[in-house]
Amino acid sequence: MSNERLLLSEKYKAFLRCDAPVEFLEGTTAAGKTTVGLFKFMLKVAESPKKLHIIAAKDTGTAEKNIINKDLGVIDDFGELAEYKGNGTKDDKIPHILFHTTGGDKVVYVMGYGDRQKWQKALGGQYGCLYIDEINTADIDFVREAAMRCDYLMATLNPDDPSLDVYREYINCARPLPEWEAETPQEIKDELKEEPKPGWVHWFFSFAHNLGLPKEKLEKILANTPKGTKIWKNKILGLRGKATGLVFPNFERKKHVVTAEWVHAEEKAGRIRWKKFTCGLDTAYSTKSPDTISMIFQGITEDRRLITLAEKVYNNADLETPIAPSDTAVRFVEFLERCRKEWGYAKDVYIDSADQATITELRKYKRLHGCLYNFWDAYKKLEILDRIKLQLGWIQQGCYLVVNECSEHLAELEKYSWKEDKDEPEDRNDHTINANQYAWIPYRNLIGFEEDKKE
Repeated sequence: MSNERLLLSEKYKAFLRCDAPVEFLEGTTAAGKTTVGLFKFMLKVAESPKKLHIIAAKDTGTAEKNIINKDLGVIDDFGELAEYKGNGTKDDKIPHILFHTTGGDKVVYVMGYGDRQKWQKALGGQYGCLYIDEINTADIDFVREAAMRCDYLMATLNPDDPSLDVYREYINCARPLPEWEAETPQEIKDELKEEPKPGWVHWFFSFAHNLGLPKEKLEKILANTPKGTKIWKNKILGLRGKATGLVFPNFERKKHVVTAEWVHAEEKAGRIRWKKFTCGLDTAYSTKSPDTISMIFQGITEDRRLITLAEKVYNNADLETPIAPSDTAVRFVEFLERCRKEWGYAKDVYIDSADQATITELRKYKRLHGCLYNFWDAYKKLEILDRIKLQLGWIQQGCYLVVNECSEHLAELEKYSWKEDKDEPEDRNDHTINANQYAWIPYRNLIGFEEDKKE
């Protein structure tokens, strides 16, 4: 084994020592995830009482190039102990590695998850260890079928579209170990919110953890990747987000996200003076996603900035008793009162005009109880594309800020995408975006700066 070349950071040493049933290795490109992950995986194979194991990549050619035959790959690491049978053998036609261990010979099948017919034939019975390369690109049916058949699962991934099923069903059920949690970007920690599975560990690795990466190679990678693009975000920063097709590609957390404490401090210092508070309510009736009730509270400053200050989102699919329009009316007024006490008074608020039931309930609530707010139908004559154009301009000008506690709105800004077959946005990941738009549409002339029109 090329031991002198396998340089290990403290985090990778901790990873090698960690004993967990499921481990996900996410992070930047060239972070060493595959190199160190494979070494640990083969040690787990050697320890396993089972004979049969699996390494899966997009196809067997990819596995041979990136896993088996590469520098510090399986053959380089284990030499004569690992024999690769690329065409299978007389008795076992599936490509496999014959791994000679002190506990007897182990068979590690090498299969591609890109060919459904092949992997369906190959999968059968129970396996000891399962390694899935770039699980974010894998066929989700393969992941489901293979994961249920193994004792130990390791998977690598580069950050990708966070709406993929594999995140919700698998990756987001894992958690960082407490001692390494601070090294996981906040954006990814915010995504790891599915019900945790016992013992499942999420690891985040970056260039800093790859001690074997020459400085010149890192500089070349950085120089060859355009800053500000989604590939920079995914591969260099290690943050999730669709690589192409985002509606708001110029939204960046470092530039456009602030804390409530910062806003209050700016108020106190007189650098933020409010011109108008406003609020929007969206109740979605999408065929592609569960009914969601989204409330967004915003402030417009005298220097023409729009700041999203608070949100409240209910997903009917997650509730035992779905929220009815009468419940929404009560909760919306409660939300407005909370925001009034912390931020200020939004006299006029705007509700999805497609939901007349909720508007009727709100007006009924006002008649019966009296309240400070005027409830208006959202103005939808400003078309979606025109709304998006305005927002893109405000983001570019630095006039569109979001308080970091508005996690649902931030997630949607980083997921909201164009349809692949039409020049219009998808009908998903847009509930808080719609509420946000309903709130600012009547006051759009108070936000941002028009460029001087030249004759």
